[in-house]
Amino acid sequence: VNIVAFGNERDGFSEDSQQSSLIYTYLGRSALISQIDSSLSASHVGIPVFTEYQACVFGNVRLVVRDCPVWDIFDSDWYTSRSLIGGADIIVIKYSINDRTSFQELKDNYVPMIKKALNLCSVPVIISAIGARKNGVPCTCPLCTSDRRSCVTTTEGVQLAKELGATYLELHALNDFYIQNYFGGVLEYFMIQSLNQKSSEKMKTRKKMQKCHRIQPPQLEQPEKMPILKGEASHYDADLHNLLCCCQCADVAFYPEDLSTVVEAHKIILCSASHLFMLLFGVKSPADIRDVSIVRTARTLFTVEAGAALPPDPHGIPACVPPVRVVVKDSVFFSCLPDILHFIYSGAFQWEQLEEDTKKKLKDPEKTEHVLEKVKCIMKTPGKVNLTLLGLFFNTPVLADVIFKIQDATVPAHRAVLVARCEVMAAMFNGNYLEANSILVPVYGVSKDTFLSFLEYLYTDSCCPASILQAMSLLVCAEMYQVMRLQHICELYIITQLQSMPSRELASTSLSIVSLLKKAKFHNSDCLSTWLLHFIATNYLIFSQKPEFQDLS
Repeated sequence: VNIVAFGNERDGFSEDSQQSSLIYTYLGRSALISQIDSSLSASHVGIPVFTEYQACVFGNVRLVVRDCPVWDIFDSDWYTSRSLIGGADIIVIKYSINDRTSFQELKDNYVPMIKKALNLCSVPVIISAIGARKNGVPCTCPLCTSDRRSCVTTTEGVQLAKELGATYLELHALNDFYIQNYFGGVLEYFMIQSLNQKSSEKMKTRKKMQKCHRIQPPQLEQPEKMPILKGEASHYDADLHNLLCCCQCADVAFYPEDLSTVVEAHKIILCSASHLFMLLFGVKSPADIRDVSIVRTARTLFTVEAGAALPPDPHGIPACVPPVRVVVKDSVFFSCLPDILHFIYSGAFQWEQLEEDTKKKLKDPEKTEHVLEKVKCIMKTPGKVNLTLLGLFFNTPVLADVIFKIQDATVPAHRAVLVARCEVMAAMFNGNYLEANSILVPVYGVSKDTFLSFLEYLYTDSCCPASILQAMSLLVCAEMYQVMRLQHICELYIITQLQSMPSRELASTSLSIVSLLKKAKFHNSDCLSTWLLHFIATNYLIFSQKPEFQDLS
């Protein structure tokens, strides 16, 4: 017989730290219990969560009691809490009559979780209200305002019991009367009921096994946490900064007035960071810029060489042309341009570092101040620029230099962003491949919507699938282009959605979990395939009735 006890019967303000627990007291005093052994058990994440007692009851019946005094297990470790409830024959919920805060937290936060976990099984529940009310004689009157104010009333306990379909007991002290006769009598009644039920089920199972030898559900270990749950950090800013360092797909070249040196960059990155560069490269007109200082700075600081910016072709994409040549009229500013570009490509958050680098290079306070003022005018709000503004250029022909053709539709994009964010595309556009010199690039094997979601992640570093099937399609696309973080995000979305699905919906859904498992294996998603197999084994009674269950080897 498996008994699971949740909650803390100790008064939150009690000074008696040695007060015995309800379970321990019962096991020690009951005449039916013998050979008691206890141990501290941990969850699959290694955190001690409950004390396990093993004993014998009714002579030869093995009794396992797991006493979990901390409700946080439902927040921190849902797997362990669900497995505890799922394996219980009897559930005991304890609380102190004099700890209203803990009772309210139990009622508001954890009772709904317990109800959800009990959907699949019918387990008797005992609610034990423990302690004598400290504001006088124990009162059962629902109109007693002082009782309601400082202690948990009997009416509230009974109402909670009704909500869970439980038996309500009020134990004013942990003595022989309340423990053995009152609590023990009810608990032992449910033990006998559980043994009778198990005996009946065992006979039914034996008869079924004689008729048909069915495959038993696999006993699988709990799969490890997903990598994204372990805190896998985004490398969005680092990807864009590395793009500047390697100078792949550069489409703008800055020169000093004597044309002695060159600094390369990317129009799409610069325009996503500053309205001045939007003006400089024709994304916006002077009439679109409300700030006159930006227009003035653009004219006094830069000159775009005539004929460098060619008109687009009929598709809206310019032909492959050399980088746009931009002359920087201020030689002092140009000497600091590499540091300024590093500042922009890193997300414009390292203003102090830019100040320090500029001071070291110029060694002149006036010139340093001059350059920094120019940067402030260009950026307007240094330290607040977010390069996720690249999303403004997602699926637009503005500054685009490549078109993907997919399912008779076209999707414009920017090579610089693709190369920075995806190693497969970096090899495709910079290697000895046809795509390296082509404007129109066909895409096979994925739908237009899935590919658009994939590109949106590359531009914005965010992903919001609309369904489990869409997340799986996006996972396949992410595996195709080897974008591992996106693959992990899709895995996490699928797992989260399936975890939150009620058992009734799981039984009636047309979604094939077996098909998801096959796809996950085929596309090297080891974490998801391991979890799905464990999920099928955990819900064996539901999945064994589905037609696709026969497809499992």
